[in-house]
Amino acid sequence: MMQRLREIRVQEPPFDAGIEQAALLAGRSDIGAVVSFTGLVRDFNEQPDVTALTLEHYPGMTEAALDDIVTQAEARWPLQGARVIHRVGRMTPGDPIVLVVVASAHRRAAFEACDFIMDYLKTRAPFWKKEHSANGDYWVAERESDHKDASRWESDDDDSP
Repeated sequence: MMQRLREIRVQEPPFDAGIEQAALLAGRSDIGAVVSFTGLVRDFNEQPDVTALTLEHYPGMTEAALDDIVTQAEARWPLQGARVIHRVGRMTPGDPIVLVVVASAHRRAAFEACDFIMDYLKTRAPFWKKEHSANGDYWVAERESDHKDASRWESDDDDSP
């Protein structure tokens, strides 16, 4: 069996999801499933007509939090690889903001691990979002729905898949 590969990046430039997935799969024949999620900046959120989003983070702490989330996913599911890329800085509607790519021998593990990583990323990674609209700029509040989504994994925190 080949080693598990992981990459975690926080960056300003855009990413290409296809290139990132290809890099994770390069030279691999042990992977039977790859699941990816790409999050995009919307033109609406707490207010309509969002013209831009500025995302800030705490360098070092953010990468460590993302690494911990991927480590937790690897402990729950048999993964052959994971790639998490999160952008920071100013972005406009339609821009890619986050990419999670998970590889496993089997589809269920890849689907569940990708879902888990996104749920925990939304609630446990130190990012701060400021939206810009015609009505002014405002910081985006945490959503109870994100915490509810993440809480479904908590009953399994000590269990293996």
